[in-house]
Amino acid sequence: MKKTNGLSALIKLTIAVVALSGLISAFLLRRSPDYSGSGKVLMTICIISVLVLLFEAIVFKNLTKKNITRLAAAISRKEKNSLMNFPAPAVIIDSKATILWYNKRFAMDILAAEEAYGWRIADVGNIDLKKVFTPQGDLVCLSKRFYEAKAVHNDAAKDPLALIYFNDVTDYIELKYETKQSHKSIIIISVDNLDDVMANIRESEKAHIIVEIEKLIENFVEGTTAVSKKTSSDRFYIFMEERHLAPKIEGRFKILEEARKISVDSRNNITLSRGVGRGGENLAASERLARQALELCQGRGGDQAAVHEDGEYKFFGGVSSSSDKNNKVKARMVAKAMLERITAFERVLIMGHKYADLDAVGAATGLCCAIKPLVKESFVVVDPDTNLSKTLIEYMNDNDITNYYITPQEGLEKLDFNTLLIVVDTHNPKLVESTDILQRAKEVIVIDHHRRMVNAIEPTVMTYLESGASSASELVTGLVEYFGENSKLSVHAAEALLAGIMLDTKNFVMRTGAGTFEAAAYLKRMGADSIEVKKLFANSIDTYHQKSVIINSAEIYHKCAIASTKEQFSNIRIAASQAADDMLGITSVAASFVMYEANGTVNISARSLGAVNVQVIMESLGGGGHHTMAACQLKTDLASAEQALKNSIDDYIRNNS
Repeated sequence: MKKTNGLSALIKLTIAVVALSGLISAFLLRRSPDYSGSGKVLMTICIISVLVLLFEAIVFKNLTKKNITRLAAAISRKEKNSLMNFPAPAVIIDSKATILWYNKRFAMDILAAEEAYGWRIADVGNIDLKKVFTPQGDLVCLSKRFYEAKAVHNDAAKDPLALIYFNDVTDYIELKYETKQSHKSIIIISVDNLDDVMANIRESEKAHIIVEIEKLIENFVEGTTAVSKKTSSDRFYIFMEERHLAPKIEGRFKILEEARKISVDSRNNITLSRGVGRGGENLAASERLARQALELCQGRGGDQAAVHEDGEYKFFGGVSSSSDKNNKVKARMVAKAMLERITAFERVLIMGHKYADLDAVGAATGLCCAIKPLVKESFVVVDPDTNLSKTLIEYMNDNDITNYYITPQEGLEKLDFNTLLIVVDTHNPKLVESTDILQRAKEVIVIDHHRRMVNAIEPTVMTYLESGASSASELVTGLVEYFGENSKLSVHAAEALLAGIMLDTKNFVMRTGAGTFEAAAYLKRMGADSIEVKKLFANSIDTYHQKSVIINSAEIYHKCAIASTKEQFSNIRIAASQAADDMLGITSVAASFVMYEANGTVNISARSLGAVNVQVIMESLGGGGHHTMAACQLKTDLASAEQALKNSIDDYIRNNS
């Protein structure tokens, strides 16, 4: 178009030059004898050139305007025809989102032959205009079809309009949904302690129980496209599509409850642990996730299911208490491997959790005493101000010539490349006595009796976690027995370990197994005096008064005693935990909870007699612990914390009725 315009201008300029030249020449030759001939010719050329210019200016200019107008009209008609016959539904709206125009596909596919002129675009369907005007558009569902809606504005300053077009992506959405629904997940089911449960029953009863378990698995996959495979006497693999797995998860794996109905004798029944690998890229990845989930279930005491989903684990069940395996072979092997790591270092630091109780300090003290002859230095890291075991620390300092205890700051100063760190009575990295020591330690060993949690201390060279044990002190005692002749446990260190066992078992009432009494018997042989240990539990008269105030505030909620206090005093943690223990003696109380506020945080101590899994309740609030003893901390006030606790109790009852 630019070249054509330039050529036209050049022709016009040439004609103008010719006319001007002819006019000048005629003027100069007017007195010449030849003027009559040449002048007339030049004048004629001049007149013709002027007429041509005038004709072009008047006639052709009008024709050009007509051609331009006709062309514009033609383009406009084509645009209208293109929009009207556009293969996707399209609609034009004004600045108030009012429909001004739409094409045939919009009328047929979305409106179903209705007229929508003057409607608001929101009347057509749930269309988010903010998302529609983004480059990604918005996915909308109209007339049972899925569309990707996108919009563009015009540039008019006055009365701006917008065109919205809808790309039908129903086939893609349905294919995506079908792909997700047909995704294969792997479920690994393990029977908890099958050998121990069936050890003392008749062969005919064993066969009957095996058949009942296999029927349970068959009923679980019945009505689905899943495939099950028995890989051993106590383990099953199930390959299941997402379309069938999702309802099982929503039903909270009722197979766990059905398994408990299989009774072995008057006191034992069958429980299952199951790990679900969901969302793996392939079957190998899903199988790996399922095995990890199963290990978590078994580390948490069994009788539950763990589902790996969106990078985290969800747990279901867990209403049965962990069984005491009393595995002496495993303890001997762990002790041997631990000795190899301990003797490879010159210095060993041992620490428990924050606000260390008699179990944490007792286990650390006993272990420290046992390994002192094996290394150059060994110490227990404990905060002298915030720990709950001041009576034990004072007792050891007054009666044992050995220096056991150092502060976290002193431990940090002693930490170097030749120092081994042992963590007892916790495997939660956020709860250790000193997170700085944990982060800087070259190698870490963990000894704990709490149920396994997802975000445990990592990495470790060794983790000895037995949720069936009563206490960390029981685990340490079992290890010390196999440390050999070079290791020696003093009388006072044995009493420290016995104090830890007595604390967590409530004087051999709660969570006691055969291993608990065997550990206590070993400590008695080492010279532990139960009278001296009992003195470590003595409280001041003020603590008794404070405990009474807490108990007096208790209310009963769904067979749970809930008490709280707003008072602040030095031994509030001890008083709260003891009050929670004492409230279990109230008639018809299955669990007890004590709440108190300290430093802007509400602390909750939870206890139960075994019928209620307080660990599950505390985990729902961000805490953790044991089946019968747990705790949590909430950054809120007492009233809000009490309501959150009641909601968690309601959820627990609803899910485990």
